[in-house]
Amino acid sequence: MYFNSNTLVYLDGKFVKADDASCSVYAQSLHYGFSVFEGIRSYKTPDGTRIFKAEEHYDRLHFSCRTVGLPLKYSVAELTQLTYQLLELNNLQDAYIRPLVYAATPNMSLTAPQESNLMLAAWEWGKYLGDRTLRVMVSPYERPNPKSVPVEAKVSGHYVNSTVACSDAKAKGYDEALLLDMNGFVAEGPGSNFFYEKDGKLFTAPPGSILRGITRNTIIDLAREAGITVHEKFFTPDVLQEADAAFLTGTAAEVVGVQSIDAHVFKKPFEESIGAFLARRYSALVTGGLVPA
Repeated sequence: MYFNSNTLVYLDGKFVKADDASCSVYAQSLHYGFSVFEGIRSYKTPDGTRIFKAEEHYDRLHFSCRTVGLPLKYSVAELTQLTYQLLELNNLQDAYIRPLVYAATPNMSLTAPQESNLMLAAWEWGKYLGDRTLRVMVSPYERPNPKSVPVEAKVSGHYVNSTVACSDAKAKGYDEALLLDMNGFVAEGPGSNFFYEKDGKLFTAPPGSILRGITRNTIIDLAREAGITVHEKFFTPDVLQEADAAFLTGTAAEVVGVQSIDAHVFKKPFEESIGAFLARRYSALVTGGLVPA
């Protein structure tokens, strides 16, 4: 579903067939998850193909690299230009884009490498969590303590935590997991940020134990532009029993409604919620139909 025999990826200075891209089985990134990545989307707009918030995504890629000590020789402008070229070569407009900075050199040490590798790939991919509202469970797995790993960097190895939590939720009959932090406060989903609605206001976890998602920040901006109060504050799962509605946000998922948390079903249908209103605003924004204030 991600590529075919004609798909091109960018790999260390040139475009190559995806089938021909390879990595050593002794690569440090393969053994230790020592790599960083981004998830980006492009959209077909009235003005042509547009990568949504390319600068913000590639700024964060640089931040992630600096945080863990991976060198990255490409500028934000160069990365953006290469991505547009990648889309054109693969005849893509509405696409999901995956930049990956990794260490391909054989290396079994636990020290940061002196050089890195860059891969850019893109494919057509619908909303990651689909369009239906989700049954979510509070996971027994916690988000990593920010004193143990840099949680605001988008590091590949962090997503072992996400994979375990998501797989556990699905094995128990749910659609997705909701993870707490080390203090028992709601943090985020395995690959998305979480919001809940109460009395016409939105609430979401503050920075600390979450990845400050670019979609999350966009939704906060759209809400405030519409006069909706957004509180970034710590809260425990029990407050969700009194919430009116909830939703998840992320580049891959965009905006998706939450039907229930554990056994509690939210009383407001998602289509009548603030989340649905913001989902429509977000869709208009990324496709060029809405100019932000």
